[in-house]
Amino acid sequence: MTDTVTLPYRPCVGVMLLNVDSHVFVGRRSERKGASEGEGQWWQMPQGGIDRGEDAEEAARRELWEETGVRRARFLAQTEDWLLYDLPPELAGVAWKGKYRGQKQMWFAARFEGAEREIDLKPRPDHKAEFDAWRWVPMADLPELVVPFKRDVYAAVVDAFAHLR
Repeated sequence: MTDTVTLPYRPCVGVMLLNVDSHVFVGRRSERKGASEGEGQWWQMPQGGIDRGEDAEEAARRELWEETGVRRARFLAQTEDWLLYDLPPELAGVAWKGKYRGQKQMWFAARFEGAEREIDLKPRPDHKAEFDAWRWVPMADLPELVVPFKRDVYAAVVDAFAHLR
């Protein structure tokens, strides 16, 4: 059994994409066996790992495009510090091939400047589709939509970007 306390956190970014009404894009996670969030239907904002050689904002722009097809977004703010979460015991030592105990995430807020028809959830080259549906939601609703072990991070993101409502 892996001692998950000694494992590092996976460096990651997330994007709170806001529309003109300051509602937030959320995608419904595609049901996949072995997903890092476990099985179930969860909604979340675009997020993902930082590739070697990328800075956090580059990674955020790439993840936003890979998961939503969105390129027309103006980045407005980022969290001051990394936000951390640990995987629950049943996923620790299993998700991400057992290399990480959870994630440390730098979050960005961006204003969507495109037309909704530009949002496209199809898979990108070398990247599986993350979402099978999407919608805009009030910022305050975010923590209740995400998988339970990410709720504290989502509450912190809402607090960090509340001035953008």
